[in-house]
Formats: sequence, structure tokens, C-alpha cells
Amino acid sequence: MIGRSPEHVYDEYAGRRAGILRALTTDVDAFFAECDPEKHNLCLYGEPDGSWVVDLPAEEVPPEIPEPALGINFARDGMQRKDWLALVAVHSDSWLLALAFYKGARLDKEQRERLFTLINGLPTCYEVVSGQADKAKNAAAAAAAAAVPQPRKRGTDAAGGRPQQRTRVDDGAAAAADDDGWQDGEGDPCPGCGDLYRTDVFWIECDRCKVWWCGRCAKMTEAKAEKTPIWHCGKCGGR
Repeated sequence: MIGRSPEHVYDEYAGRRAGILRALTTDVDAFFAECDPEKHNLCLYGEPDGSWVVDLPAEEVPPEIPEPALGINFARDGMQRKDWLALVAVHSDSWLLALAFYKGARLDKEQRERLFTLINGLPTCYEVVSGQADKAKNAAAAAAAAAVPQPRKRGTDAAGGRPQQRTRVDDGAAAAADDDGWQDGEGDPCPGCGDLYRTDVFWIECDRCKVWWCGRCAKMTEAKAEKTPIWHCGKCGGR
């Protein structure tokens, strides 16, 4: 164990984790068959090269390395398959952490913290097998998408106060008047029909909720908007 770095220990952890996840996901049918309840105490081992094996525990005492949970095969037929796999995943996570810190026993404080940070950057086997990792990933993706600034909606005309049509401008003028720099397919969809903005279609903004509607759903034309200083959509109390 002398001379091991956090990265070296982590690489072995990641390889063994990959092997266990293969057993519990892509190779699950083969793993299920290997865990015959009629056999003696069996353990699931993840190997550093990403493979896995179901085998008897080591005979020497104490063993060369920490041992995984014993007898995982005995409960195979006594519970639902998904619950059994989740239970094996939890015990596998415990073994992987024990093994990583056994291998890194001579790391100093900063190195141990580095090792844990590396390990904690991966979802646990349980999170992957139970589906929690996918839920967390989707939630993170949704949060990231929500954090992206949306195209700014134009307000009303500063001079007359009437709602304005979204207008396309040349790229060269967009920086000076980016409120007007709308292109086809930009902005939020119309609440009425779900269509996205097109440069050849008149759109109008509700003066109360500030939501944009296409002229067809708003029953509004540009000419009519010229004579309508304040316009409220149907959701805000009618026109």
C-alpha cells in the first residue's frame, strides 16, 4: 500500500464499481443465475478490470482484503427481484468504500479528502440500480435548462403605451436593439395554440401577465392593436 495516490485508489474503486454495476444491470440475468440459493455462502466481487464474479469468500483469516457481504444468494427467491438487487447494491457500496479506504490506509488527511471527493463524484451502485441516479440527473438537467436566460420579451411602446409586434431586425442592429432581435422559432410558445414566433405573424403581449399571444389566438390584428392602448388576454379578464 506504500506509495498509493488517491487517484490510484480511485481508479481501482471505479473499476470494481463498474464490474458490480454490470452484474446488477446489463448482466443481471447471468448474475441472478449464479446466485443459486442451494449453494453455500456466495459473495459478489467487482474486479479492478471492470469484470465481476460470484464466488465463495476467502478461506484465510484475516482475508487479504475486506470481504463483501456473505450469503447474497440465500435471499434471492425470498423477495422481489428489484428489492433483492437493491439490497445487493447497498452491500456492494459498503464493500467498495471499505476496500477503497483499506487500500488508502496510509493516505494523509488531504489525500483522504481527495479520495472521498473523487468517489463521491459518482452515483452509488444503489442509486444506479434503484433509478435514483437517473432522477437526479434529469432534475439537474432541468435545473440547468431553467437557469439558461430566455430571450427577453419586449414591453409596450414607451411613447404611446400600446402593445407592439415582435419585429425582426438585421443582425448588425441586434446588439443596439436586442429587444427587437427576434428570429423564427424564438421565445415561449403561444398559450393558445402552442406555436412558436414567426416573423410573418403578428404577436401581442398581455399588459397584465406579460405573456405573448399570436394574433390569431388573441383575436387581434396589428391595425386593431393600433387602436387598443391596453390589452388583456382572456386569462386576465378578457379584452
